[in-house]
Amino acid sequence: MTEPLDLARLQRRLAEFAAARNWQPYHTPKNLVAALSVEASELVEIFQWLTPEESTRVMDDPGTAPRVEDEVADVLAYLLQFCEALGINPLAALDAKIDRNERRFPVAGPDDGDERDQLPGS
Repeated sequence: MTEPLDLARLQRRLAEFAAARNWQPYHTPKNLVAALSVEASELVEIFQWLTPEESTRVMDDPGTAPRVEDEVADVLAYLLQFCEALGINPLAALDAKIDRNERRFPVAGPDDGDERDQLPGS
């Protein structure tokens, strides 16, 4: 039976994969974050010229869906390896970030003005 997927198991598999190929010397935070950026750009490239409506249906296209999944996997793989290299627990980091964002962007009440005032970057 297949073991359930979890981040720790995937990080172990990635580490074992790199170790078996003697890639650890190249898996520095600098190299991993650069690779992460490249893979994220490859994901963006798939969506670059799509309309917003087309982008919501991208997984319905049998030619594009596997490409999106592959790039998502590449982004996640490099992110997990980057976190491992720096001792970051990605789930704890995300949980803490959501907490900060909840304090930074409280839910607007009905008399708090335009909802656009609550959007990040506005």
